[in-house]
Amino acid sequence: QVQLVESGGGLVQPGGSLRLSCAASGSIFDRNIMGWYRQAPGKQRELVADISSDGNTNFADSVKGRFTISRDNAKNTVYLQMNSLKLEDMAVYYCKYTRILPWGKAEYWGQGTQVTVSS
Repeated sequence: QVQLVESGGGLVQPGGSLRLSCAASGSIFDRNIMGWYRQAPGKQRELVADISSDGNTNFADSVKGRFTISRDNAKNTVYLQMNSLKLEDMAVYYCKYTRILPWGKAEYWGQGTQVTVSS
């Protein structure tokens, strides 16, 4: 099992910045992907960004150039730096840990942290 603890959500004005953190503990494997997803009311959960254990990243088109993702493997922590936040970025942000196994993968989710963008 993997436990994920998220932090950093909150209220921010349009154009502002927030930094989310997600620390993983438990059965941490070397090959993994850590990422952030978000879900706004009435919408499906969507990928925001993720980063593999060897540093490969993926970003949703809507956040490219505004968000960055990084990780500290020694701390098993992933960070999402969100700049130039827009109203449409408002959602519950979920951390996801994917363990890459020889026979497939195992996925774990955090409890979510609210990001509110409002003037």
